[in-house]
Amino acid sequence: MTTEVLGTRALNRALLARQLLLERRRTDALSAIEHLVGMQSQAPNPPYIGLWSRLEDFAFDELAALMTERRAIRMVLMRGTIHLVSARDGLALRPLTQPVLDRWLVAAAGRALGTLGVDEIAAAARPLLDQEPRTDKELRDLLAARWPEVDPEALGRAVRCGLHLVQVTPRGIWGASGLARHTTVEAWLGRPADPDSSIDAMVLRYLAAFGPASLQDVRHWSGLTGLGEVLERLAPKLCVFQDENGRVLYDLPEAPRPDPDVPAPARLVPDFDNLLLSHSDRARIITEERRARVFTVNGIIRATVLVDGFVAGRWKIEKKRGAAVLRVEFFEPVPASERDAVAHEAERLLAAAHPGAGTREVEFVQI
Repeated sequence: MTTEVLGTRALNRALLARQLLLERRRTDALSAIEHLVGMQSQAPNPPYIGLWSRLEDFAFDELAALMTERRAIRMVLMRGTIHLVSARDGLALRPLTQPVLDRWLVAAAGRALGTLGVDEIAAAARPLLDQEPRTDKELRDLLAARWPEVDPEALGRAVRCGLHLVQVTPRGIWGASGLARHTTVEAWLGRPADPDSSIDAMVLRYLAAFGPASLQDVRHWSGLTGLGEVLERLAPKLCVFQDENGRVLYDLPEAPRPDPDVPAPARLVPDFDNLLLSHSDRARIITEERRARVFTVNGIIRATVLVDGFVAGRWKIEKKRGAAVLRVEFFEPVPASERDAVAHEAERLLAAAHPGAGTREVEFVQI
């Protein structure tokens, strides 16, 4: 039996459809966050723009309310990075991603900790964090008083690995500022993480939001190993394809796979968006040459412009003296109609993100 081959444009349109970027979805923000299996939130503000680009009539206050009401939280999950997730998903996904943090801790602090166990450090830190949210420095100083001979940075890393921590508001609220403070998920939500979470369900949800995808793609998104057995177990209920390089791709039978020639609208994607971070092979959304212009050597993932579904440039908002300016840099010339569509998106985003700005402008600059 011949396995159907999905070309780059077919994979692109499937990804855009599932990422709610082929057509804005009429749904609430919490449902969208759960559909996307969380949103990368290494920086606090990008998820607001990510939701604005994906949803009809999204208001920034909607996400702010979800966070202040503790229905959405920011915590370390996939790939060991901070994600914005629903409270329910935070409780379900955090135990599943523990092996990622275990590996990270051994690499980053194993030697410094020596024979001091993570459980012992976590047990000492829990009452301190349950008492009140604390900054990393505050917690390190308290732990260093107990273990003065151990590197305080290593102690802090052990806590981030050993406890299920939430980065609390007002951090993460659009327009708010302040140091990052953490407490335990149990203290913040009033209930513990789910010890019976299903890795199979996690992988199926990944495919719904990012598929069709290879085993390497699932590993790249999650940071987990040992997923070959999971996909083998799930294979009877999945469709199997190949990409143009012969890689095996798995997918849900009912998931959307639009025609490769379906038009894709101009979109502004924020910094650190999982659209660019969730596949081992990113050709379905960005070329390798353009990736070098978006991914910086110090780990910053710049905000990008989608034209015909693919990354065609980058963008940035600058605020100064009451003025908000959104600057767009295309990597190559684009048709006038696409440029106009990007300008329209940019004007709408400025109005949504900075309604109080005295002036709002869109500028196109040459790289």
